[in-house]
Amino acid sequence: MEIFGLTLTQVVSVLGLFVLGLLVGILIRRLLSVALILLAIVILAIALGYLSPSTLVTILHYAGYAMTTAYTKAQQFIGAIPYSSLAFVIGLVIGLVKG
Repeated sequence: MEIFGLTLTQVVSVLGLFVLGLLVGILIRRLLSVALILLAIVILAIALGYLSPSTLVTILHYAGYAMTTAYTKAQQFIGAIPYSSLAFVIGLVIGLVKG
């Protein structure tokens, strides 16, 4: 069976890449939203005196060790993403904009 000159396997592959891109775009947009909310909470906590800048630096220093492992895992994930696929990129952009 062919659709627009593409086999069913190719159509499913393109749709799968599109959906994957869409989900990654939505995930990135949501993570950015959470990061901005956390930043606002930290700024408000410092402004109200509940958190000192030196305490924040200490917390970020310890969090940096955990982030090293997360960064390594993220690099492995990024290596597996088919970002050279047009369907993936279109899905990613739609996920970022509409997510």
